[in-house]
Order: sequence, then structure tokens, then C-alpha cells
Amino acid sequence: NHWAMAWVGLEINTLAVLPLISKSHHPRAIEASTKYFLTQAAASTLLLFSSMTNAWFSGQWDISQLTHPVSCMLLTIAISIKLGLVPFHFWFPEVLQGSTLTTCLLLATVMKFPPITLFYLTSSSLNPALLSSMAIASAALGGWMGLNQTQTRKVLAFSSIAHLGWMAIILTYNPNLTLVTFFLYTMTTSAIFFILNTTNTLKLSTIMAAWTKIPSLSTIFMLALLSLAGLPPLTGFLPKWLIIQELTKQELTLAATIIALLSLLGLFFYLRLAYCATITLPPNFTNYMKQWHPSKSTNTLTTTLTTLSILLLPLSPTMLT
Repeated sequence: NHWAMAWVGLEINTLAVLPLISKSHHPRAIEASTKYFLTQAAASTLLLFSSMTNAWFSGQWDISQLTHPVSCMLLTIAISIKLGLVPFHFWFPEVLQGSTLTTCLLLATVMKFPPITLFYLTSSSLNPALLSSMAIASAALGGWMGLNQTQTRKVLAFSSIAHLGWMAIILTYNPNLTLVTFFLYTMTTSAIFFILNTTNTLKLSTIMAAWTKIPSLSTIFMLALLSLAGLPPLTGFLPKWLIIQELTKQELTLAATIIALLSLLGLFFYLRLAYCATITLPPNFTNYMKQWHPSKSTNTLTTTLTTLSILLLPLSPTMLT
């Protein structure tokens, strides 16, 4: 509950993941780790400045006692940079593109948990108008930019930005719903990254060759993607449904309508990924270089996560009570 300790935690977090990004010694990996370090360091500095400003005016270092409006705005900007919310999203797709799939999984899920927690703790003192405008911009940009991508890591990066929009729009009204959305997003994205890691897929063209080798895993991959898109009766429909319901209760029907329509953009590129994975077959030329069967087998964690990311919707009554 002390700002200084929160800052130290974020710094340790950043320093811990830097070697993971740069371990391959590829120029793109080094570039990604440099970009990651610079943006995270800037965000941490801004967060420290925000808490010091608040302590200067109120005499409080407690996280829940964030009262000064300038501090609130600086904190929102700092955490938005950490998460990759629009307009501070530029670093995120680039860093993911320069990392391995396992590191991408960490960056897109686990590394977003500490900033989301800080947002959760300070949700009562944040500016709803600022957060809502950033959220709608994130949902729009995440959808638009994902449309013409052929790299799976970049598609999932823009998908992450769009989902952060959904989390941010509801934060000041129902912070618990933000956490539920984050956990379900983490689960589904982890399942997708594990499947991509099993098939060693980095591009859409590689996904096309997967159906002939592993049809069952390709089918599960398609369902996990549609769950991430938020189609009923899959798990991903639950957070979108609850968020739209809560926004309507708060009489923010326009915001709910806009963000629901923007999720159609995301649905388009998820459908394209699903189409490539299940319906497209590779050409059967004799000179077509066949790819080997994946050397890795699916582990228990992949199986559990894919099952949960597809079949959790019946649990929604327990979350609604």
C-alpha cells in the first residue's frame, strides 16, 4: 500500500523480463529489449513523479489516498504506457515481434498484472472521461491495426491492445469486472500462445499447413480464437456481455454501442486466423517443401487452458451473483 514499494516492484519486474527478451542475441531481440526498457523506465519515472506530487500536496504515500487531480492524470498516463493503451501503444507490437513466443506470452499476460493491480487500487480516484476516451481509442486502433497483419505475434499484440480498451472502459464503474476480464483474457491468450508454440507458428502462411498435420489442435485453436473474439457460447463472451450490461446500467449506452461495434473489427481478424488454421489447405505440388510434424507434443497445461477458454460460459451465473 506504499507508492515507493509499488515503484520498486515495477522496476524489479521490468529488469527481470529484459534478459528473457534479449536472450536470443538477434538484432531484433536487442532492439525489442531496448524499446521495452526505455518505455518502462519512462513509465516508472512518471509513476514515481505522480506519487511524489501527491505526497507533496496531501502528505500521504498510501496508494488508496491518491487525491490530487494532477497526480491522478500522471498516474493514468504512466500505467497506460506500462500496459500499452492508446496513445502509448507503439512499443508493444514491436517488442512482441522481436521476442520468442514464450516471452510474448509473459509480456502479453503476466507482465500486465502489476499495472492492472495499481489501476484497480486507485480506480476510485481516476478520471472516467479520460479512461473512457483512451479505452475506445484502444479498441478502435487494436481492431484497425490488426486487420492487415500477417505475423501472429503482431495480431495478438493488437488483440491485447483492444482487450485493454475493454478493461479500461469499465475500470472506474466496476473494477472487479476489470479483473475478471483480465483473468479470462489471460487464460484465453495463454491457450493460444501455447498452441502456437506447439506448432511453432509465427506467420499466417505456416498456420495454413497445420490442418493436414494436426486437425484436432487446429480445431481447438479456431475455437480459442473465437472465444478471444467474444462469440457466444464460448468463455470470451462473458466479460464483453458483463461490461456492456454494466455500461448500460451506468447510462453509458453510447460508449457501450461504440465499443461493441469496434469489437467486430477484432472478430474479422480472429476469423481470418481461424480460416487460415482450419479451412485453407496448402498446395499439393510435388516441389512444395513439406514441413515436418511438430516435435513438441501438447502438454497438460495447454489442454487445461484451451478447455477453460472454450467452456467456462456456464459459470457466469456464479459471477453474476
